[in-house]
Amino acid sequence: MNLNKVFLIGRLAADPESRTTQSGQMVVTVRLATNRVWNNRATGEKQEQVEFHTVTAWGGLADVISKYLRKGQLALFEGRLQTRTWQGQDGVKRYRTEIVADGMQLGPKAMGTGSYNNEVNPVRNSPPKGPSGAQSAGAISNGVKEEDIPVINEDAPITSDPIISDSDIEEKEIL
Repeated sequence: MNLNKVFLIGRLAADPESRTTQSGQMVVTVRLATNRVWNNRATGEKQEQVEFHTVTAWGGLADVISKYLRKGQLALFEGRLQTRTWQGQDGVKRYRTEIVADGMQLGPKAMGTGSYNNEVNPVRNSPPKGPSGAQSAGAISNGVKEEDIPVINEDAPITSDPIISDSDIEEKEIL
């Protein structure tokens, strides 16, 4: 079995950058800062390392991100890793690894600065209906309202539902 799944919680390092493709689909790029904190064993001092990640979202999710996220806000992104390659103008092959988001939760807003609720179900990219009524890959359904956008509850622990729980796993003898 293979799995390519990423969950990141961090703060936006800049406002989202949105653009529209030639086919008319919206795409947004976000720079997300995450940090890792540990104690140095030799000195006992607290150490911190900041990582910056590029997150890309398409369609309706991109629209929600561009409307509701700003520099400095806390957000949770769920998605997959993707590495792109291209030839630079200087002839050198370039690589970029980014997170392609398929879900997002807003961080808590400061008291009295907005109307976000405390639901924790993530906004997800779900296929829109095509001309035949069938679903095709791309965006969340149209008509997303602010009250439907989930928010990370700062007083609740951050958890995710497991895909497989311990009770689903049978012990098997390995030969």
